[in-house]
Amino acid sequence: MDFSQVDYQWFQTINQLGDTIAVLNPIMRFFASYAEYVFYLGIVLYWFTRQEVKRRMVGEAIIAACAAFAFGGLLSHFFYRDRPFVAHQIIQLIAHPANASFPSDHAIGAFVIATSIWIYRRKDGKIWLALAACIAFSRIWTGVHYPSDVLAGALIGSTAAVLVHQLFKRSTLAQKVMMTVIQGYETVESKIWRRNRATSSVSKKSV
Repeated sequence: MDFSQVDYQWFQTINQLGDTIAVLNPIMRFFASYAEYVFYLGIVLYWFTRQEVKRRMVGEAIIAACAAFAFGGLLSHFFYRDRPFVAHQIIQLIAHPANASFPSDHAIGAFVIATSIWIYRRKDGKIWLALAACIAFSRIWTGVHYPSDVLAGALIGSTAAVLVHQLFKRSTLAQKVMMTVIQGYETVESKIWRRNRATSSVSKKSV
C-alpha cells in the first residue's frame, strides 16, 4: 500500500465522521470556513496592545506568513493535487473551488501565526496551536483536504515561524530594520493616538 492510499484511508476515516457524528458538522463548518479570521483578529489585537515585544512578534508573524505562503504556492504549482471532492465520492460539507489541494493554505496561515505567538508567549501559544489544529482537522472533516495537505501546511507554517524568529534573533541588521519600521509607525501613531504612561512603561524585554 503506497502513501497516497494510506492518505486516502485516513481521509475517509475522518471525513465519514461527518455522517456518523453529524451533530458536530456545524462546528466543523465554522472551523473550516471562519476560524481563520480569529487569527487575523488576534494579530490585530496583539499589535494594538502597543507593547514593543508584541509588535515584534506580530512583525515576525507577518514576514513568516509571507514566506510560508510563497513557498506553499510554489509547491502547489509543481506538485499539483486535486481536491478530495474532485477525485472521489465524499461527504463535502462546505463549498470550495476545485483548485490545488496541496498544501493547505488554511493550515499554513493558522500554524505560522500560532507558532509565532507560541515562540513569544507560551501559554497563549498553546491555545492558538490548539485552534490551528482544529482548523486543520476540520478541513479534512468537511472534505476539502487530505491529511497530508494539512500536515504539510502545518509543517511549512511552523517552520517558517521558527526560521524567521531565528533570523531576527541572530541578525543585528534584521533587528534594526524591524525596529526602524515599528518606530516609524509609532511616530505616526503617536500623533493620532496618545500613549498613556502605563503603556509606555511596559518592559521591552523579549519573552
